This record gives sequence, structure tokens and C-alpha cells, in this order.
Amino acid sequence: MASITQQEVEHVAQLARLDLTEAEKPMFAEQLNHILSYVDQLQRVSTEGVPLTASVVQEDPVLREDNPLECLPMEKALANAPEAHNGFFVVPNILGK
Repeated sequence: MASITQQEVEHVAQLARLDLTEAEKPMFAEQLNHILSYVDQLQRVSTEGVPLTASVVQEDPVLREDNPLECLPMEKALANAPEAHNGFFVVPNILGK
């Protein structure tokens, strides 16, 4: 079974920009190792004969009737826009030209 070391916890914390105390590092390592242990148990469960789409919950979707409604007029949709052009919102270019 794989395990997480305190050094790996420190590395992940650094990547995530988390400032862990010295007391938290071994605590998180232990908690992550408990999670890995549980995942290891799940991997050993036999799923032979279980369909790939099996679900423990069998619910029929609750759908409403599809009734088209009147749309918001373009003038109202664009009323508070800082800038509009030909019926479209104008936004700053963020990806370059």
C-alpha cells in the first residue's frame, strides 16, 4: 500500500500555498494515510458481474413540461451594459488578437 510521508505533505502544502504548522504536518500525513488505506480496501472489492453503469440509487428523473417563455428583450438585457455594439455586450480582449 502506498503511504504519504511528512515531506510529501510539506511539498503539497507548498504547492497549494498552505502554511502548515509543524504540528499539522504529521497530522495531515496520518489523515491522508487513513484515506489511502480506505482506497486500498475499496480497490480490493470484487466488482465482477456488476454492470459499469450500476447505481445504488434508482431514481426516475423528475422532468417538467418544456414550455417556451418570452425572452428578455435585447434592450433590457443590454440596458446596464457598460458598452454594447450591434446587440452584443462589448468586453475587453483578454486572449490577445
